[in-house]
Amino acid sequence: MDSRPVGVFDSGVGGLTVLHECLVTMPHEDFLYLGDHARLPYGPRPLEEIRRFAREIGAYLEAQDVKLILVACNAATSAALPRLQEELAAPVVGVITPEAHAAVQTTRNRRVGLLATQATVDAGRYAELVHQLDAGISFHPLACPRLVPLIEGDDPYGEETELAVREYAAPLQQAGVDTVILGCTHYPLIRPVFQRVFGRDVTLVFSAEETAREVAETLGRKGIENEAGRVGRPRFLTTGDPEAFREMGRRFLQFPIAEVERVSVATLEAAA
Repeated sequence: MDSRPVGVFDSGVGGLTVLHECLVTMPHEDFLYLGDHARLPYGPRPLEEIRRFAREIGAYLEAQDVKLILVACNAATSAALPRLQEELAAPVVGVITPEAHAAVQTTRNRRVGLLATQATVDAGRYAELVHQLDAGISFHPLACPRLVPLIEGDDPYGEETELAVREYAAPLQQAGVDTVILGCTHYPLIRPVFQRVFGRDVTLVFSAEETAREVAETLGRKGIENEAGRVGRPRFLTTGDPEAFREMGRRFLQFPIAEVERVSVATLEAAA
């Protein structure tokens, strides 16, 4: 049995929606979560810059002796996953492949939409994976730059959020999609708003559960899972304000976070 933690990172607190599913699927594992809040958001940044951030964090987490790294950020997965898998000794899992698989399996009319950040749309990774699985699918990606600030704001379920969702949903509704990938880890927090706007005939795909299963399967396949029956412990790091992370993180993780440690951006830069 391998008692080392699983490393998880995101640009901020959105990846906690994925960590939540990992805690449910693997309650016996320890997790080390790093939110790069000082450099949030990743979405509007150039892909090369996001790639650099991801490589710094990956190197830092590997230096903390994690046994696997989960990139719980769609933009970072889009920009950097293949590079991280090549450069790091620890296995690396991202969040995009499980969602692409789920969307292809779900769609009935072969029209799939994607709502995501600009960087995730620009990277084109979703389209590539979807078309590898089914070249005949009509794929409709759309960047939603207003959503992350609204979701992290004081009133994520307010009128402004619903108006923004309706604006972004309109082109996908006009395209007749029956499946929409929520391609940002923040978006599940307002899933009821999306479902209300799209209606019951459109299936929303956010496969944190599938991602968690992939992590569990990878640990088992490599023989590095922890002892079953123990109670795992999550540990939290941020490059931003620990108190702000703790308060925002409680909203995303849906249980109290007792302690958050700060790691400086300079420390991450030095790790790479």
